[in-house]
Amino acid sequence: MVHIIIFSAVAGICGMGFGGLVSAMLLKRPSENMVCWLLSFAAGVMVSIVCFGLIPEAFKLAGMAVSVSGLIFGVFIIRVLNYLVDKITITRKENLRIHSTHEELYHESQLIHNPAKILRSGIIILLAISLHNIPEGIAIGAGGSYNFNLGAVLALMIAVHNVPEGMAIAAPLLAGGVNKWKVVFLTSLSGATTLLGGLVGILLGSISSFAVAISLSAAGGAMLYVVFGEIMPQSIIMTKNRTASMVTLCGMIVGLIVAQI
Repeated sequence: MVHIIIFSAVAGICGMGFGGLVSAMLLKRPSENMVCWLLSFAAGVMVSIVCFGLIPEAFKLAGMAVSVSGLIFGVFIIRVLNYLVDKITITRKENLRIHSTHEELYHESQLIHNPAKILRSGIIILLAISLHNIPEGIAIGAGGSYNFNLGAVLALMIAVHNVPEGMAIAAPLLAGGVNKWKVVFLTSLSGATTLLGGLVGILLGSISSFAVAISLSAAGGAMLYVVFGEIMPQSIIMTKNRTASMVTLCGMIVGLIVAQI
């Protein structure tokens, strides 16, 4: 159990925090396109995690029917949660389906442009960002409780994925004038929910191999929804070319290489 907690901390807190630190130290104020490329690369790594890590293991444990059901369940859960976040953070005059900037995509515009509501906005942004890290933690917890090597590989892949995502999340905060050390702290804190997901995964993984399979496939469905329902559409809209897709493919290749290490 201790090793799973360590895996979750490294993947979430360290991965996201390191990405925020890189942005704070090197990138300063990256362009809109760079943010989209970072997110696209992270999306590609996430697809590799699902396709080459989570789903094959779920198939081995419980077969196709259970794995597909878990995928659908994961998509449904994350869709409902994202809808609730949108309802809280976006006004009636705004389009709920298409975000024109990465600040809107990650619900950061209030934090940057409305200092009078900094506390409430901070809670909202942490909720929105942290939401995507919970299923990753569940995958680490369930996979690690079933097989040590599987948990280690998943943690490594998720950590690789979280670095560019942390950089992308830190970018608009830096552009909005937030202190760089506060940005590093916020990005690290946003990865802390990976620990929560890891604990949930441990509980589920200790029940049975069937529960492990459901956990892995549901986490996979949640990740795929984030990639194809949020990151990729917004990246293509903002860059208006195929570069985001090519960067995503590069991320998939890197994820595949990491999975085979």
